[in-house]
Amino acid sequence: MRRNWAARLRHGTIDGLRAVTLENERLRVTVLPGKGGDVVELLHKPTDTDFVWLAPQGLRDPRDHLQGAADDVAQFIDHYEGGWQEIFPSGGAPSEYRGARLAQHGEVSGLPWDCEVVADSPEEVAVRLSVRTRRLPYRMEKVFRLRSGTAALEIEGRATNESGLRLHAMWGQHIVYGPPFLRPGARIRLPAGVTVIPHESAINPPERRVRAGGPWTWPTVPTHESGAGETDLSVVPGPGAPSDIVYLTGFGDEGWYEISGDIAMRVEWDATVLPYLWMWQELGASTCYPWWGRAYTVGLEPFAGMPTDGLAAAVANGTALVLDPHETKVLRVRAEVLA
Repeated sequence: MRRNWAARLRHGTIDGLRAVTLENERLRVTVLPGKGGDVVELLHKPTDTDFVWLAPQGLRDPRDHLQGAADDVAQFIDHYEGGWQEIFPSGGAPSEYRGARLAQHGEVSGLPWDCEVVADSPEEVAVRLSVRTRRLPYRMEKVFRLRSGTAALEIEGRATNESGLRLHAMWGQHIVYGPPFLRPGARIRLPAGVTVIPHESAINPPERRVRAGGPWTWPTVPTHESGAGETDLSVVPGPGAPSDIVYLTGFGDEGWYEISGDIAMRVEWDATVLPYLWMWQELGASTCYPWWGRAYTVGLEPFAGMPTDGLAAAVANGTALVLDPHETKVLRVRAEVLA
């Protein structure tokens, strides 16, 4: 029965893409089964705060893209609206794995997912999304669940190797934050003892925020400029600060972080499955493709595998996820607004 109170579901379209909205008294979460299962709205209703970053180019339907040069990076970037993507089976740059060419951030974020309702009551609503990859023999599922009276989105993901072979994968939650929630001086909290591993090279040469090398101890790390001292990664810089990406690890079994401005978001996940947290900062310093100086965003992205060089690099350094024949890995993620 259709409801306008307690936990409820809405089905519709946004810019021609299938959408489903999970809503209760405190949150409104909009998901696009028609485009990767992307989360394009995570709104805290009492404060009218949306936590997802919306990219300047807006939402674009991949099916409408008929022109443009072949490019394994643009396949993701041309249709990147911000928000929260499921990344699988490769993270970051294009890569080749056992003869399969994988584009930027793998396959599933650009595919349409099947969607079915698994709970629809005043107490809770939930939908299950599912998809099969095209180039590797994997099946992905994820259940989004919202319970009445809570400010927490719960997600249970499953990655299944449908072959009789032992395979590798990178699995990530590409969660990014932006204005109006994100602002200079916003704070990031992590557990004690987390280690910072800088990316090997600058992602926007020649500048970067963190000196190469390490590993360093969170949150105070050496700056890139020789002799310039240290920078506190727990504080979000103002516009124009150097672009950078670092990899955080040492979470134990249960990973968590909090990012706070006027209110806060806390994300918890199973760090035995995703032992790394990618911290990506694009704060307006990149003035060429694809950002043109228009991005002010921080990504805090739980991941299996590093660096952002694709699956082959993660296999080579031993950080890729391993799935035995017909094995299923289960991942639970919880995102809660703290107000």
